[in-house]
Amino acid sequence: MRLSDLITKEIIRMLNESELNTAEIQRNEFASLMGCAPSQINYVLSSRFTPEHGYIIESRRGGGGYIRIKRVMLKHTSALMHIINSIGERIDALSTRIVIENCLQAEFINKKQADLMYAAVSNTVMQSVPTVLRDSLRAALLKQMLLSLI
Repeated sequence: MRLSDLITKEIIRMLNESELNTAEIQRNEFASLMGCAPSQINYVLSSRFTPEHGYIIESRRGGGGYIRIKRVMLKHTSALMHIINSIGERIDALSTRIVIENCLQAEFINKKQADLMYAAVSNTVMQSVPTVLRDSLRAALLKQMLLSLI
């Protein structure tokens, strides 16, 4: 397992154990605990714990500084609309996978629905579409599949 996956897993564990859906870390101490550079923590937070993924990051600098990761708990319909609106006009294959995984983790969809979504927007399906149009088509398909859940 990659280091960024281990960091992500640890932060999610902390969130799951919190009654407030919040994890608070001190970057340097957490990096030391995980055996990595503090910049690796920044990378994970900026790429995997974004508002599009359902998280809010707060930080305070200085000696008693911290980074607070809060999981946003929205109602089903509101959360799906937030996700749909965050997709935009284009979405690449990796971001699509992340959106589907987040929907599965939040239990907005089940495993069978996730598998169907993966299949519908896969590179195999998209290979007959001109490269410049693939991310636009993928975004339109994903939005419509998510809208059908509301």
